Amino acid sequence: MKKDNKTAWICLAAAGLIEIIWAYFMKQSHGFTVLVPSIVTIAFLILSFFLLERGIRTFGIGMSYAIFTGIGIAGTTAIGIILLDEILSVAKVMSLLVLITGIIGLKFCEEDEGEQQ
Repeated sequence: MKKDNKTAWICLAAAGLIEIIWAYFMKQSHGFTVLVPSIVTIAFLILSFFLLERGIRTFGIGMSYAIFTGIGIAGTTAIGIILLDEILSVAKVMSLLVLITGIIGLKFCEEDEGEQQ
């Protein structure tokens, strides 16, 4: 794996993890009416999208955005359950597994397309 690919993967993973942070603080901002969580949300949102762009530059928009949102969805769901007393259900777990399976499938599609070119 080339150095650019490693850097892009790190940036993409970081972007997804940072998405979890800004989503949590957006909830804490209560519609951007509380100053500190609002500022944290905006700062991490900008950083997250900056890092996402690095992934898009290397892997394209489809796969990059799927990974970014997949990490964000899985992470914010976990944060919601752990910190915000949201309900854990079988349907939620199954849906997350389908999401993760789809993201992995997209990655394999990208590899197959790269071999054909």
